[in-house]
Amino acid sequence: MSSVLEFIKANAERIKAEVEPSDKLGRVSDAAAKILLESGVVRMLQPKQYGGFESDPCDFLKVVMETTALAPSIGWVAGVVGIHPFEFGQGDPRMQEEVWGKDHDTWTSSPYAFFGRAKRVEGGYILNGRWPFSSGSDHCTWAVLGVLAEDENGPKDAFTRKFHFILPRSDYEILQDSWQVMGLQGTGSKDILVKDAFVPDYRTIDVDKLNNQEYASANRPGIPLYQVPFDLIFPGAIAAATVGIADGLVRHFADYAASRTTRGLKSTNNPYQMAALGAAIADIEASKEAVLAGVREAFEIAKRGEKVDISVQRRARVRQVRAVRRAAEIGFQVFRHAGGNASRLSSPIQRQWRDLSVALGHACNQDDMVYAAYAGTLYDLPVAPGVII
Repeated sequence: MSSVLEFIKANAERIKAEVEPSDKLGRVSDAAAKILLESGVVRMLQPKQYGGFESDPCDFLKVVMETTALAPSIGWVAGVVGIHPFEFGQGDPRMQEEVWGKDHDTWTSSPYAFFGRAKRVEGGYILNGRWPFSSGSDHCTWAVLGVLAEDENGPKDAFTRKFHFILPRSDYEILQDSWQVMGLQGTGSKDILVKDAFVPDYRTIDVDKLNNQEYASANRPGIPLYQVPFDLIFPGAIAAATVGIADGLVRHFADYAASRTTRGLKSTNNPYQMAALGAAIADIEASKEAVLAGVREAFEIAKRGEKVDISVQRRARVRQVRAVRRAAEIGFQVFRHAGGNASRLSSPIQRQWRDLSVALGHACNQDDMVYAAYAGTLYDLPVAPGVII
């Protein structure tokens, strides 16, 4: 067990105590952010050069699963913010020094959706755009944003190249009233607005080069962690968080069943409720293992000094979305068995159900597209644009 996971488990009650305050604030509470900082979760995939641990990525995913089981919004932010050092650690050394040189605990928000447009200028780009779903933004001093940019060799106003642009807090605005949602309220996934910001070339990451491990080979050669494809690690974190939320729902149901009586029959003596609980526990464990398996396989390949083949990534992705769907379905099944009292706002079961419902909406969790794309690859059919596989 990693030391970070041990910390999370040892501080479970502190973390759970910040669920309601974070939801009411519409962001991770200051106390919860302090706990995550103390745990070291955001440093797990960060380069050792800047105080990181360069952990086994499966250890990171296990921490995300456990934290979201305890506190969905807090764990979600830990997973999303904790992924960014994995990407930044592969980027231009000048960018890394700007982000971490003075503070190894710098946090960065996203999102990666390509909502921005960037015009080419000397030395970089002028960026404009508005991005929703910037999880953890209030506690972050940098942002990494998905951008469609002009190709310097192409026509003007033809935004064809996919980039991630990295900006300091001074270059963007957080729209504070933009996160009014039914679940994952405490993530503070607010909109980010950028107007005419200059982004130098060294603070841009070409998405195709990132996924081909070109940055890792150039800037972190010989370190296996960074040879794992980004398009496997990032969706893995989203899948881990979602499965963790479902796990938390099942745990709350198990606690509730211990003392629940319906029409004179204890839940522990109700064969249908016990069957639902037993199946749920088994499916959650299977879902966790499915999420971990693909990342574990890729990391083992990287440790051998070999390139992770696209077939490994695709197999891992289809496991991830299937695991998420299985965990969600069993979570909703358990909620159905929990009865009317589980719908009260005082019940942690309904909160977990709402958070799980919202988590399923993330682009990385859209399972039908991944199933179809994966099946198509068996017949050498091209993967449709926008499918994360």
